[in-house]
Amino acid sequence: MEFKVLRQSKKSRARLGILRTAHGDIETPAFVPVATRATVKTLTSEEAQEAGSQLLIANTYHLHLLPGEERIKKSGGLHKFMNWDQPLMTDSGGFQAFSLGFGTDHGVGKVLKERLEKTAIAVNDQPEKLRITMDGIYFRSIVDGRKLFMGPNESITIQEALGADIMFAFDECTSPLASHEYVKDSLERTHRWAKASLAARRTKQALYGITQGSHFKDLREAGARYINSLGFDGFGIGGDFGADKKMMQKVLDWTLPLLDDRMPRHFLGIGHLADMEPIVKGGADTFDCTVPTHYARRGVAFTSAGRLNLKKQSFLADTSQLDKRCGCKVCATYRKNYICHLFRAHEITGMRLLTYHNLFYFNNYVAELRVKIRRGQL
Repeated sequence: MEFKVLRQSKKSRARLGILRTAHGDIETPAFVPVATRATVKTLTSEEAQEAGSQLLIANTYHLHLLPGEERIKKSGGLHKFMNWDQPLMTDSGGFQAFSLGFGTDHGVGKVLKERLEKTAIAVNDQPEKLRITMDGIYFRSIVDGRKLFMGPNESITIQEALGADIMFAFDECTSPLASHEYVKDSLERTHRWAKASLAARRTKQALYGITQGSHFKDLREAGARYINSLGFDGFGIGGDFGADKKMMQKVLDWTLPLLDDRMPRHFLGIGHLADMEPIVKGGADTFDCTVPTHYARRGVAFTSAGRLNLKKQSFLADTSQLDKRCGCKVCATYRKNYICHLFRAHEITGMRLLTYHNLFYFNNYVAELRVKIRRGQL
């Protein structure tokens, strides 16, 4: 893998770049759709590419459970398995420490949407359904309930069998409810696992280290300095972002200046439309999120007129295009009343049409941000 910065903004940390991989080049900044189980839900790989996707990220934990990395390896690797000839990332599985752990226990995401009475996870607390140790994480399979263990060695071994262009070091994603003491302890685990991930690598796949530290400035800075010192091929900015999106910008401000600016930086799990310009101005090169696909399956379209809930009965009488300003094939071919009918009739084609549109819309939105950087406007 090779990364080159083509233009650095004079107004912000935004930058244009080219990320070269064995499966093609990526123009950055770039949005990365999530292909959790080797698919962008409801779309074929060809449709995901047609919608402007340059790079996808698949999930190590879920692919380990089904169908298993060895089956994928015997199929020629993840690219051939899913018929995707463009670049691929695989996450480390560390996010599941949060999503299946404290995130599930307390019903929270990476950013708090409301204040809860319990605002701290103490240093020795454990999630209800998994156990986090200095060596790794003990899970129960969400497929059949069997016990399984994943640490840095296991994560890298799985990712190498999957064969994506870019892997991530094993880490622990913390909860926004975690105390400073808990996050400090967690950061020590993540740093230990980062070194072990590097030592476990046996292939030429690129490996990104992940910076953690939650919403604590001292820990974010310490984490960035340490991960930067280890010789990774790029960086992921992970973890939670505290009580609101304002903290997300602070985390970028604390972290990115401490990372080698010759290396690519990926912002993990953040990518609402409103987030994109701040993320890009903050200096992120790539970022992933399930928003366009998640919302599409629930009938929500992102358009130049804002979000539209196509499940509403009023759209049955609307024969206009989904978005007159959008150049995707859905907007050129189908009308709101038909898409509304599909959702109200519980036809899965509606999900497919909106997923394609939303993905196209998000990718085009980031393409416009690249134009703004090129013109010196961002």
